[in-house]
Amino acid sequence: MRAVTAALLAGLGLAMNACVVVPAYEREHLSHPSMQPTPDALQARSERKLHQSREGASGGDAQAAGGGCGCSN
Repeated sequence: MRAVTAALLAGLGLAMNACVVVPAYEREHLSHPSMQPTPDALQARSERKLHQSREGASGGDAQAAGGGCGCSN
């Protein structure tokens, strides 16, 4: 009985660990530019253009989707 209770509590603890609600007043700190993976906007744009031209993929990243070879961007 003790093992079942311990396993149940451990499972409940792991399941509840993933649920997090961020209050509105803390979201501004999470969206701060220092929290971005690439702080350099020019570098991020060039990497996105390289990815789109090499993979033939565009869109899905909240940017306007274009077409063609990417020469006119």
